[in-house]
Amino acid sequence: MTLRIRFAFLLLMLCQLISAQGDSIKLTEVVVSDANLKKYSNSQSVLKLSDSIINRNEALLTDLLNFNSTIYFKEYGRGMLSTVSFRGTTSSQTAVIWNGININSQMNGSTDFNTISGSDYNSISVKAGGGSVIYGSGAIGGTVHLNNDLAFYNRFENNLKLDYGSFNTIGINYKTNISNEKWSAQIGFSKNSSTNDYKYLNRYTWRGEQRWNQNGQYDIITMSANAGYKIDSRNTLKLYSQFSNTDRNTSLVVETETKSKYINGFNRNLLEYDGDFGKFKTNFKTAYIFENYQYFADNSTNLYTYGKTESLITKADLGYTLFKSTQINGVFDYNRTKGYGSSFGDHVREISSAGLLVKQDFSEAWKNELGIRKEFTNNYKSPVLFTLGSSYQFSKLYNFKLNLSRNFRIPTYNDLYWDEGGNPDLKPESSYQAEIGNVFTFKNISLTQTFYYIKIKDLLQWVPGKNGIWSPINKDNVNSYGAETLLGWKKQFGKNNFSANASYAYTASKDEETKKQLFFVPFNKVTGSVAYSRNRISAYYQFLYNGFVYTRADNNPDEIINDYTVSNLGIDYDFKFLDSFKLGFQVLNIFNEDYESLEDRPMPGRNFNMYLTLKF
Repeated sequence: MTLRIRFAFLLLMLCQLISAQGDSIKLTEVVVSDANLKKYSNSQSVLKLSDSIINRNEALLTDLLNFNSTIYFKEYGRGMLSTVSFRGTTSSQTAVIWNGININSQMNGSTDFNTISGSDYNSISVKAGGGSVIYGSGAIGGTVHLNNDLAFYNRFENNLKLDYGSFNTIGINYKTNISNEKWSAQIGFSKNSSTNDYKYLNRYTWRGEQRWNQNGQYDIITMSANAGYKIDSRNTLKLYSQFSNTDRNTSLVVETETKSKYINGFNRNLLEYDGDFGKFKTNFKTAYIFENYQYFADNSTNLYTYGKTESLITKADLGYTLFKSTQINGVFDYNRTKGYGSSFGDHVREISSAGLLVKQDFSEAWKNELGIRKEFTNNYKSPVLFTLGSSYQFSKLYNFKLNLSRNFRIPTYNDLYWDEGGNPDLKPESSYQAEIGNVFTFKNISLTQTFYYIKIKDLLQWVPGKNGIWSPINKDNVNSYGAETLLGWKKQFGKNNFSANASYAYTASKDEETKKQLFFVPFNKVTGSVAYSRNRISAYYQFLYNGFVYTRADNNPDEIINDYTVSNLGIDYDFKFLDSFKLGFQVLNIFNEDYESLEDRPMPGRNFNMYLTLKF
């Protein structure tokens, strides 16, 4: 109830403030929430997902990125825990960035992508490669950016999308944008739920009865409110706020298991100030992030274990244009996290850092980036991080990119303090990374080819110790290398619009000592989609291929998850009521593929979804 009251009050205040401004505007202005993503990423591959791509995928972020990026996902069943492997790294080595702030869990170091709805954001980007100099811990394989960019021009827009699909799956997403040249606000609400009781294909009990997904219900609710105010032409204030709660059972592996459930949520608030004084620019961020979980080993009782963290983050970014071609930024961070829970006690961690970023554009064709960062804390010894990148546009056809970096991941609360087994003497994981990118652009075709090599040192792994108690140690060194290809094409023939996108990733991620491929890292992943639209009708087809993965460190060929291909088909029609009134229908897993990304966690066969999208 308190959450609802706070959200309603904030909505009322924002609407009152916006309606008080009635001035006309002269030009359209958009203030991005993560300026460094564009400014310091010229030498790396950045994939930005358009609104049309976001809308044609299922609501949860796992499905969106699984079908449209080179990231590999491991799911504990539909809607259950979802973790990633980016460029052969672990789930804690991909950082999720919310409006410029790293939001990976302080407890386990990763993000569960099935607790996030892609439609809650108006800009989603995937940056491959290291980014710890800017974004800190975990930005080794790459970063996923969730942004709420604010626009300053006269508008009042509402977007409502309603979904209903197989297994009583319900989706509600509402967003409104209200702005003029002084104020901008975004209000959003999303709910995704399902009884999730799908049948397992070709799986039966010993009695010959059809097996089905039991105890798989989930309910995810997210509310957000963002606002910006242009004090004058030089000074801007922005506020981002988001609340979420996920109430999710855990699917049973066998029918005789005890039914359990997992409740987790977060509260994120970010206040930001931008100052533009000609050659001198300032950006100050202050964020408060609260996350918590409750685990019920038996969901028929009220007994649970829990964990909570509260993080206060302050960040100062001071920029100066030294010459017309050279910009420098001094970046200073302070992060204080208090963590407490039934499994890791009560601990406080304070981290400070200082960094220097340099961007030098020798010409329109040749751009260079340099960055260095050092963290200071009593919890671990931090390495000096760096990034060095260059991009050269040889012609309209070809752009060459080169990037070198050192990145890291710090031990989490679970690693350091878990009772029993936590290890307070752990060192951060560190990595050296090099990548070469080739970008070809010809008329309506774009092709990006990237080759990379990552050397990871002091990889954290939980291993059995004394009395059979598992404990984390800095055990392994890993070499990861591979190639990524992104392809895009668009063409218009009269009223007919065609587009196609594809990606391919080859990944070899091997233990330096054993030369074995890391488990749950596929050698091959392919995605593809084609879309067609004419007047009011549009249709698309998309597919995903994941190669086989080992499930054991010894690469036992009898212990693998088989490769699989999943395809979706969708069509919608716009009745042109108000601004837009679309009615759509989707067939998911159209060829009824029997597959899983984790052993004994089958995914659903062919299923359906219909949706209504209204814009006014």
